[in-house]
Amino acid sequence: MTQEQFAARFGFSTATLRHWERGDRTPHGPALVLLGVIERNPAAVIEALSGTAFCFAAT
Repeated sequence: MTQEQFAARFGFSTATLRHWERGDRTPHGPALVLLGVIERNPAAVIEALSGTAFCFAAT
């Protein structure tokens, strides 16, 4: 997967990915958590972001 594809699929900017890969910056907070989930279970993140994930509505 290219940087552009990864960025588009998971909601990061391409510039941010390049900074992380070069070591200019490091991910923090929610971005770091999201990257960890992507690493462990990318399909779950793709499903959640696609809008097809089943959600329980509070009643």
